[in-house]
Amino acid sequence: MIGVAWGQDIALRWCDRLRCTHKGDRPQSQQPAIICVLGFTETALIPGISAAGKTASDRRYTALADGEFLLRGVQPHYQYPLPPLIEGASPALISRAFIERLDLPLYVFNAGLPAPGLAPMIDLGGVPARCVSTGQAMDRATVEHLWHQGWRWGERLSQAHPWLVIGECVVGGTTTALALCESLGVAAQHCVGSSHRQSNHGQKWQIVQQGLSQLPPNPDPLACVAAIGDPMQVVVAAMVLRASQTRAVLLAGGSQMIAVYALAQAIARWQQLPWRPDQIVVGTTRWIVEDTTAHISTLAARVECPLLYSQLNFTTSRHAAFRAYEAGFVKEGVGAGGCCIAAHLLADWHNEQMVAVIDSLGDRWHKRLAE
Repeated sequence: MIGVAWGQDIALRWCDRLRCTHKGDRPQSQQPAIICVLGFTETALIPGISAAGKTASDRRYTALADGEFLLRGVQPHYQYPLPPLIEGASPALISRAFIERLDLPLYVFNAGLPAPGLAPMIDLGGVPARCVSTGQAMDRATVEHLWHQGWRWGERLSQAHPWLVIGECVVGGTTTALALCESLGVAAQHCVGSSHRQSNHGQKWQIVQQGLSQLPPNPDPLACVAAIGDPMQVVVAAMVLRASQTRAVLLAGGSQMIAVYALAQAIARWQQLPWRPDQIVVGTTRWIVEDTTAHISTLAARVECPLLYSQLNFTTSRHAAFRAYEAGFVKEGVGAGGCCIAAHLLADWHNEQMVAVIDSLGDRWHKRLAE
């Protein structure tokens, strides 16, 4: 159920260390914390840039809605209802299904959203990013503040849990990922994924070029994030750098988490911080790895980032919204691939069992929609 797209030796050793070999109940001592860092970039408001919400207004609140669903699951009412998608269902349903069934500890962070989050969300005091094209996405002071917040929480979480799964939700985040990689010297054009059925590389590249043209000479990594990044990136980079000093970390996502890996690597070199590549992998879904309109494995190789993927297959799902993933819609997000990988490592579930768990939550979700 777990494949390796790049970095097989490190990835397999990482899995072997975390795989539960016991029978019966899962000991609490082996459960990872599931962490989701929410952020926003005004890049998401550009028409056609993302399929994570039909309209710009929908996309403004997608991260808030996904975060609320992660925290609350299926409920009669929501402060931020999940927005309608072009096709498919939010990957928050996949993540929530495993969080519920395995009773995993969950932390949801607000790194910079356009509206107030729910009380259970941990507010890091960030702000939404301006569009990548401005070349002035965030103030340097905001980026440094978020860095310190991520470092502090990386320390706290690594002390409280045996390993970490860190996901994200940033609509338009594959565009900021493209910009961040390029700003760090990693060629990423035509590589990053998309929530669209076919990656919209041309549109992304045009926007990114505008932002990159305004970078200062020889920018340090935090200057790159301030110019063309989003608030999630620096928080997660700090978390993973701090937590990986003592704990294994799974960065749950595709292009965005490979970009974060590259950022953490660059900051470690710049600040002469400990770098533990044996402790860090990126984990995504099969739909991202098999997307022929992107080249995620090539990007992982360029960053030298171990890349795992869940082989979850929805062909037999009873819900059309989940089967849409097999047609190339949605693909990943909100830590879905990482939660699938964690479920396999913890419970040794295979495809039939994993689809059953997700479909069970899907049944409750569709019943709620019909009421």
